[in-house]
Amino acid sequence: MVSRRSAAGALAAAGLGGCAVLASPSRIRMDVQYDDNGCVKTQASVLLVLLPGANMALAELQREGFVAAVRRRGLAVDVRLADANLGYARDGSMLRHLEDDVIGPARDQGYRRIWLAGISLGGFVALGYTLHHPDQIEGLCLIAPYLGKETLLREIEAAGGPAAWARQAAPAQPDDIERRVWQWLAAPPAGAPPLWLGYGSDDRLAEGHRLLAGILPPDRVASAPGGHDWPPWRALWSQWLDRGLLPAACPA
Repeated sequence: MVSRRSAAGALAAAGLGGCAVLASPSRIRMDVQYDDNGCVKTQASVLLVLLPGANMALAELQREGFVAAVRRRGLAVDVRLADANLGYARDGSMLRHLEDDVIGPARDQGYRRIWLAGISLGGFVALGYTLHHPDQIEGLCLIAPYLGKETLLREIEAAGGPAAWARQAAPAQPDDIERRVWQWLAAPPAGAPPLWLGYGSDDRLAEGHRLLAGILPPDRVASAPGGHDWPPWRALWSQWLDRGLLPAACPA
């Protein structure tokens, strides 16, 4: 889980794509847990990468049944749980490690259809990666994503919503990842990967969720009772898995 203040502090200190305040970005490889049980005796054609929230251990995703929910449905996808923790955000190496330690090796293994799913800060990491590598991602599932500082969200709302804000906003600086993400969301380029949004009706980050929901097709938005916590996240994950977006049949 992550509060807007803690996420904003980490991003301001190092950014997902900005200038790091530490001299040496981390050389520690991102921990990755593998579940390659989508297909028997062959590699699945689709890879699903799960990104946790800030201060969330990968074991929590397992404990809360996120991988088990995929397997119960017999979906023909392989799964990676990537430990995209705040340490990489603080030194500015988050996106580099996600590429070098997770997505890049997956492509080398032959995966060409890759989905990102992120909870809270993990949702923002998914957006940041897709902003930089839109051709590498087939789609995104964002559950209760962190979407920026309160000052930015209020600025967007005061302008009349993301589309109106993007039309009048000055181009974002390269290191202002939050504004760059919102400008991309408000006016996605042709061929941008589709995204699905789910959030709790009482989530403390719901201000940003509602702004994003306003520019998405209604069938790509879902809400569940509850706040920024596991019960609505589990419900939303199940709803998304049941949409039929991921294959149920393995390659011949």
